[in-house]
Amino acid sequence: MLSLVVISCKNTQSVISSEKTPLSVDFEKYQLDNGLQVILHQDKSDPIIALAIQYGVGSNREVTGRTGFAHLFEHMLFQESENVPQDQFFKIIQDAGGTLNGGTWKDGTVYYEVVPKNAMETVMWLESDRMGFLINTVTQAAFANQQEVVQNEKRQRVDNNPYGHTGYVIDKNIYPEGHPYNWQVIGELEDLQNATVEDVKEFYDRFYGPNNATLVLAGDFETADAKKMIEKYFGEIKRRQEVKPLTPQRVTLSETKRLYHEDNFATAPQLTMVWPTLEQYTDDAYALDVLGEILSKGKKAPLYKVLVKEKDLTSNTRAYNSSKELAGDFRISITANNGVDLDAIEAGITEAFARFEKDGVSDRDIERVKAGLETQFYNGISSVLGKSFQLASYNVFTGDPGYITKDIENIKKVSKEDVMRVYNKYIKGKSYVMTSFVPKGQIELIAENSEKAKVVEEEITENVDLDEAEEVTEIVKTPSNFDRSTPPVVGDSPELSIPEIWTKTLDNGMKVSGIHQDKIPVATFSLVIEGGHLLDNMQKNGVANLMSDILMEGTANKTPEELEEEIELLGASINMYTTRESIVIRGNTLTRNLQKTLDLVTEILLEPRWDEEELTRLKTKTINQIERSDANPNAVANRVYNRILYGDDHIFSYPTSGTAESVKSITMQDLKNFYNSNFSPSVSTFQIVGKIDKDEVIKDLRTLEERWKAKNVTIPEFPIPSSRDKSSLYFVDIPNAKQSVINIGYISIPRTDKDFYPVEVMNYKLGGSFSGNVNLILREEKGYTYGARTSFSGSKLPGTFTASSSVRTNTTGESVKIFRDEITNYKNGISAEDLEFTKNALIKSNARRFETQASLLGMLQQINQYDLPDNYIENEEKIVRNMNLQEHKVLANKYLDASKMAYVIVGDAETQYEQFKDMGFDEVKLVDKNGDEVNPENLKK
Repeated sequence: MLSLVVISCKNTQSVISSEKTPLSVDFEKYQLDNGLQVILHQDKSDPIIALAIQYGVGSNREVTGRTGFAHLFEHMLFQESENVPQDQFFKIIQDAGGTLNGGTWKDGTVYYEVVPKNAMETVMWLESDRMGFLINTVTQAAFANQQEVVQNEKRQRVDNNPYGHTGYVIDKNIYPEGHPYNWQVIGELEDLQNATVEDVKEFYDRFYGPNNATLVLAGDFETADAKKMIEKYFGEIKRRQEVKPLTPQRVTLSETKRLYHEDNFATAPQLTMVWPTLEQYTDDAYALDVLGEILSKGKKAPLYKVLVKEKDLTSNTRAYNSSKELAGDFRISITANNGVDLDAIEAGITEAFARFEKDGVSDRDIERVKAGLETQFYNGISSVLGKSFQLASYNVFTGDPGYITKDIENIKKVSKEDVMRVYNKYIKGKSYVMTSFVPKGQIELIAENSEKAKVVEEEITENVDLDEAEEVTEIVKTPSNFDRSTPPVVGDSPELSIPEIWTKTLDNGMKVSGIHQDKIPVATFSLVIEGGHLLDNMQKNGVANLMSDILMEGTANKTPEELEEEIELLGASINMYTTRESIVIRGNTLTRNLQKTLDLVTEILLEPRWDEEELTRLKTKTINQIERSDANPNAVANRVYNRILYGDDHIFSYPTSGTAESVKSITMQDLKNFYNSNFSPSVSTFQIVGKIDKDEVIKDLRTLEERWKAKNVTIPEFPIPSSRDKSSLYFVDIPNAKQSVINIGYISIPRTDKDFYPVEVMNYKLGGSFSGNVNLILREEKGYTYGARTSFSGSKLPGTFTASSSVRTNTTGESVKIFRDEITNYKNGISAEDLEFTKNALIKSNARRFETQASLLGMLQQINQYDLPDNYIENEEKIVRNMNLQEHKVLANKYLDASKMAYVIVGDAETQYEQFKDMGFDEVKLVDKNGDEVNPENLKK
């Protein structure tokens, strides 16, 4: 029986302020005979479709001793199925011009594809094949590979990261043994290593049936065609085991637990306090969400006032409620300034609570917290994929895809009395779990009376040989009503349709450009001021970065707190940041509030407050970030890599944020001098996308046009190092690292070079996508990494060619060899099939290129930054279409030379360094985290 549910959009101005909440997502929901729930949403604004399938299985369906299965199985579903050969899922979708991925969390698993509309049947074929025709293809070899990949993901995200074990310690102590939230989504390492193929097959049969799934199709399709395809591909899949709904399992703590851990990667102490709360979509959960915002977000927040502003113990405060399907918890997490005793942080939190209890919550507090919800809602449905996720999630967890209406109404109902009530009910005087994570060797910084937490540190063992041949047996195919072995015929691709761009140069010299897009009543804009890090003084590096911070700290007429509140009450966001070559002001706001938002931008830009107190705080925050980056192997690798490639005479060899020493030396006068010399409309562009027109925007910018006067700004030029003439390996020691970060490359060409886009095309099959050669070998074949890529970067200045990955420690040497060999072999040329795949992936993906405001804004910035024609994407298509095998080979030989690249490795030098002396490099050096050479004799000290 078809059940039809439709929610239609009404012409009402505000989700938050309106009497009745309007939605712009209309859908139809029905159910197949096998239990698969189907939701259709038509959106013909772009020639694309998104297919999302969410299963009612997350790590909460696992049991002790068998953890990590949901996430591991998510990986398995990308391997192969009975009618789709191994490693073809990604390739088929990319060949159609699409993108795909999946995700697993505590309460669910989702798979999705976004493709041009002509490939709709292709994604139906793929998703249905792995839903109903997969398990016979799960072999020991394929399973072992994904076991390795998942373990590498754990090393990369948990074991090799500062504070990576925090979630493990908290969940083990707040949720009792056997509770579905007692373990991490990625699973226990021992469980991952002990899992068997039979375990996977049993898990699949229990949870991956159509009767435990929701399918959402959104985008440009005809409803009758879609229903026919869904019935054809999914209707014959048999129901599997019935999955009983889980019931909430709230927890309580009888006493407070205080735990500590010495973190191998942390450089600063971190305190986390966690209170058990309750499940999602309950009245108290909504009020707890608001409590988290009021306690920690913004300059009015008591945690910020006490810990940051008054006591200078940290530069950031964070509190939030995390209510999930079965239970929830409320967390406060504070990363302290270096050397701060966490007892002081705990005392500061207690003082902030006392202030909160005394001051209470005002109506204005509630208003500003709620004000951004309307903008947030519209931004969330700005893409067909966003709509798919929203509809699927609400359907799985509430049984109603249109629950967004109730969701927003429930948020709107939260009162200041509710916020105080849940604080008293769940937080005040209640037991909690507290963790002190401190840098190794700084145990004196832990909160007193803490006990050592049980953390399982992995021992890296010998490599798993995934190359051992497995006996090939014929796959037993599951019967089907039609021949599934033949892929569907893909029709003609949608024609390229570049949105119309309007431009105008203001009287002060600033170029303005825009695109009208009326999908949602929101506008996204950017003001780009050329220069940025390029204008920094090497002796006081970091001034540009501090400029973009200090300008957001109030104006001449508004305190930092008042400015922040003004922005929040508009439901807007205004951010400023520094890049290598620009300072960018970026904003997002409801179109009806555009003028007020731009008035604030004008005030921020032209009426700086120059607040000395805020500068002191910002310098502390920046220095903290710089020093903490030493704990991030990827940040260290990038820092050393840039210094080696660009050399000490180029500003790009220095971090945009500066160094701890340079930031300490920066004064307010330095900032004023930078501002007075380098901020000018003559080197600025303004881009905007949204439900606006040219005349309205120009009118809204009139004040800025009249008040901001042009001046001459000279962007300095720096010498580019001459071409490298040898292969050099630089090793940075991170003792006991579970992974090695690899960056390989050299200086290449600027974005403005005529060869730049052709070399991006050339690079695509080497490492420009999941189906690139280096990823297929290092991840899919060897299981050494979670991912490997190669890329060309470039701007007005020459960028780099870079090959990069994070690999299991004891595969470091072999991984470097594989990179070197693949880069070298690539110069021999690729096959006609690979070139055709590259062309399809790049040309057909243009159908997805103009969907969101963010992508359109990026296009406008590219056009303005590099003075490109409005139809430059059309020209890029011609380059791809016309490329032949010989041209591809010539480009590879011209721009790829592994014998002249720098090889930067960040990992455990004691076990990995020596091997590189025998690998044919022209030089092998041990360097520190800044790239300075050190004596290898120091390794064992």
